[in-house]
Amino acid sequence: MPSTSPTVSSSIAQQLRALGEGVRARRKALKVSGTAAAEAAGMSRVTLHRIEKGEPAVTIGAYCNAMAALGLVLSVQQAEKSLATPETDHAGWIPARVPLADYAQLRQLAWQVHGKDTLTPREALDIYERNARHLDEAALVPAERQLIEALHLAFDEERGGV
Repeated sequence: MPSTSPTVSSSIAQQLRALGEGVRARRKALKVSGTAAAEAAGMSRVTLHRIEKGEPAVTIGAYCNAMAALGLVLSVQQAEKSLATPETDHAGWIPARVPLADYAQLRQLAWQVHGKDTLTPREALDIYERNARHLDEAALVPAERQLIEALHLAFDEERGGV
């Protein structure tokens, strides 16, 4: 029986959901079933599902086992550092969720997306590709250009270098 969830702040709950979404996105990108990933991580399918939902009651060890089975690693980052250096070079880096508020061109291209503040990396790339003719190259800031390049790099390899 699952343990009761510890009380966590909304920012911690959001981080856990993002971590779970990242685990799920990686599993889907690798085309691995939930059952196979759970078996590789030494856990039940239900526990993997709870991790992918970002439930705080799941042990950190289970999160790490699921991530390791999918070729991911957990790292620690100081909150002050991420706030102090918003213009960090993220070349080749893809976030687990792409916040629309951080990318002006994507926000304009995603006018039809309602009720979502973030997109999966796949959704973001699909919107960029579908609406490429409307993309204002001159208005792209370096961070958004890096995101587009990283998305193409990651997903073009997945599609076999298309």
